[in-house]
Amino acid sequence: MTNTASAPALRRLDGSALRVLVVDDEQMLTDLLSMALRMEGWDVRTAGSGFHALQAAREFEPDAMVLDVMMPDLDGMAVLQRLRQSGNDVPVLFLTAKDAVSDRVAGLTAGGDDYVTKPFSLEEVVARLRGLMRRAGSAQSADSEPILRVGDLTLNEDSHEVERSGDQFELTATEFELLRFLMRNQRRVVSKAQILDRVWNYDFGGRSSVVELYISYLRKKIDQGREPLIHTVRGVGYMIKAPQ
Repeated sequence: MTNTASAPALRRLDGSALRVLVVDDEQMLTDLLSMALRMEGWDVRTAGSGFHALQAAREFEPDAMVLDVMMPDLDGMAVLQRLRQSGNDVPVLFLTAKDAVSDRVAGLTAGGDDYVTKPFSLEEVVARLRGLMRRAGSAQSADSEPILRVGDLTLNEDSHEVERSGDQFELTATEFELLRFLMRNQRRVVSKAQILDRVWNYDFGGRSSVVELYISYLRKKIDQGREPLIHTVRGVGYMIKAPQ
């Protein structure tokens, strides 16, 4: 379970409350999710069907959606397809009882941003939504310094700018999340399993090689030609630290 109790409050860039649309045909589930999200200080609206979800998305203009895949009228995949075709790129967290890797891949390939399987913890949903809205650039911390620093490397959590010794780097969303996780845990060894859980939120069937691949991407961008910041602790994991 992800602990969000100490996480900084998130607001829209203009300081107003973030908007989240929760779509599920189970009334009890939408009520529980709405309660948890409102405790974060977010503005929440619900929809009980795919067609109502499309209408609410147009009127409410949410910063993120929690979208159930299995619905009686218009399923989540079809809702997402119509949203994307209309030019709406709202981050979508799929919610479903399916837990097969193929279903996860299908949802993400369709344009979804993340995937949670039932049963789930409310804290997990909140944590993943926080990550989605941060990555989309629609949210900022209301009460925390957004700059992370390790030696001459800086990462701005709000603007997503990454610099080292005055050089800026263009990172993909996944590279940014991986670097942020390392920097938040500087001088601490994190395992591949921890990285998979925190950065990808699921384990890709246990394929830890994806971590090695993205670590190599980061090294080529921020460490190449410089004293390395990212270190491999053989048999344990990875650590980022400033040179001595």
